[in-house]
Amino acid sequence: MTVIVRDFLPTDAEDWVRVRRAALPFIVTTPERVAFELASAHPDKRYRLLVAEEDGEVIGTAQTGLAHDSPEPGQGFCNTYTHPERTGRGAGGLLLRTAEEHLAREGAVSVHAWVLDTPSDRAFAERRGYTPSRPAHFLRLDLAGGPLPPRREVPAGVELRTAADFADDPRPLFEADAETTADEPSDIPAVLSDYEDWLNHTWRNPGLDRGLTSVAVVDGEVAAFSAAHTDGLTRYMSGMTGTRRAHRGRGLAKLVKNDSLHRARAAGYTDAFTGNDADNGPMLAINRWFGYGICATEVRHVRRLG
Repeated sequence: MTVIVRDFLPTDAEDWVRVRRAALPFIVTTPERVAFELASAHPDKRYRLLVAEEDGEVIGTAQTGLAHDSPEPGQGFCNTYTHPERTGRGAGGLLLRTAEEHLAREGAVSVHAWVLDTPSDRAFAERRGYTPSRPAHFLRLDLAGGPLPPRREVPAGVELRTAADFADDPRPLFEADAETTADEPSDIPAVLSDYEDWLNHTWRNPGLDRGLTSVAVVDGEVAAFSAAHTDGLTRYMSGMTGTRRAHRGRGLAKLVKNDSLHRARAAGYTDAFTGNDADNGPMLAINRWFGYGICATEVRHVRRLG
């Protein structure tokens, strides 16, 4: 039996999600979202989706491209995952090699890859020249049976809204997202400066639930937000919770996240997920306060090309 690697086709979307959910059961994605993110990717991202196929069955996936919004040029990324029942066939290595060749042609000088924090996964990366960098956690909250902190009284001067209220002009949300993203700990710093790209890739993403995305407004300005992504069925994920610098220290991150979680539970979602950089102590503390528990850890690895 021979494993081949090829580019993703629209007809692969269901299989892509099947493999990703088997390998990473704590992510929230849909076939529509996978296809959308490929179609809407910025040209400078050089974004590709790859699949590994054995006898007509998709057994592995990879997403690769350039961090086009980083102030450091030449930063590439590649995340490969093989179905846990189809490992040991060479799919992961072939996906990674194909992605590295693509990135080298596009001018990448480094490749960053998320690797599950297991002995076999870390050994796979290290055998291929990757060095471990910073860890991050996946966290889960039982929305169906677990308690949520009660809704607190909204502080004076603060108004709670949803992203749906900004449908006519989402730029204030873009500005808040850009500021908080710039302060997020990462090996690859990001600068969000392209409003049209943000509209195309983030605002119009079919996974974004605007009605469950809670926003705190102070004096007419977006002060904090908690972005909600869902699969439209049972799974909810906090895509980003951030507070603008001038409004930090007032508990607004807890306020908007709690509002979003209550909305999600009322809408019938049963499993809430989120992700945190392991060094982001304040956000980890907030998530522990909500009752989230760590369900897995990934470690970002990096390899220099050339």
